[in-house]
Amino acid sequence: MTPVKIGFVLLSNSRNPIPSTRISVLNILPFLRAANFDPHIVFEPQQDTETPDVSHLLPRLINEGFDIVFFQKVHGPSVENLAYQLSSKGVKTVYGVCDLVKIAMTSATDATVTVTEYLKSLYPPSLQSKVHVAHDGIERPEIHKAEWAGHYGSRTKPLNAVLVTSQSLDQLPVINKPPPWLKVTIVGRYPATGQTLQRLTEARWKLGAQKNFSERLAYLRFLANRRIERVKWEAVGVYEIMRNADIGIIPIDTWNDADDNFPPSWKVKSENRLTMKMAVGLPVIATPIPAYEPVIKQGENGFLARSPQEWFESLDALRDPELRYKIGNRARESVLNRYSIEEQAQRLINVLRSVMLNS
Repeated sequence: MTPVKIGFVLLSNSRNPIPSTRISVLNILPFLRAANFDPHIVFEPQQDTETPDVSHLLPRLINEGFDIVFFQKVHGPSVENLAYQLSSKGVKTVYGVCDLVKIAMTSATDATVTVTEYLKSLYPPSLQSKVHVAHDGIERPEIHKAEWAGHYGSRTKPLNAVLVTSQSLDQLPVINKPPPWLKVTIVGRYPATGQTLQRLTEARWKLGAQKNFSERLAYLRFLANRRIERVKWEAVGVYEIMRNADIGIIPIDTWNDADDNFPPSWKVKSENRLTMKMAVGLPVIATPIPAYEPVIKQGENGFLARSPQEWFESLDALRDPELRYKIGNRARESVLNRYSIEEQAQRLINVLRSVMLNS
């Protein structure tokens, strides 16, 4: 049987991909090949962009006989026009998106693949049949905790909590500061520990960006807190930090930055940061957002906490080493299959096959 030829238009360059490109496309390519697809990257920008100029791609895509073109989070007039032009030539199109709702792209393409049921629910009823869900697949399921601390934490021997983020946080959301028996490691977009000048430059810039004296004072206290460590995200290092931690935390400030047509940005996050920590075997406490609520069974495989009081109550419960061990193991068991790369790749493959069947 002749393989189905599929071209990917990427949001970021494959040599230095952002997480969504890596997770939703690059990790999936081997599974597509095994399922009789012939995947090719037909466009990748030098700099990340959601609205590229792809007007030059049509002749190549037609001449080289592509059956499907997959748009990874890109949108805008140029992309929409290309989707309509491809459709007129009999080429199927799919829009893959992780944290946006773009009605125009869903209307222009044959199918939309999003990462959560909540995001799917935001599309109008008339488009629901075109929208499908493939979650972010767990990338390193083989890495998990092998050793567990057998103590309750103290000032002199604290437990370790890890927070993984794509940002360079200038505060510890919701919690503000950890209790005396806990150390928090924030893994994010920070300069490396040895890059003192870069760290000072970033601190000066962030201090100047604070709106008033109160915020500047809070930021200085954040920097000075010896129980908060800021670490640069690295592909290998982040897993070692998680594996050696005692608790995973995902505190999110649930401000209202919504406009009339779209919910606030924190509501449309995927479950990736949560399932990643759970797969490592960490007992996790998280702010309840739509992507996290279907994953966590309260008190069984993790905790959801809204207010600072609920956060500190959950943290205090996880001082118990036996409870940390039980919940961490249940967390890992509950996500390994459901959010595996294999399962999510199969979901995408099912969408692609259904699109071809409707040719």
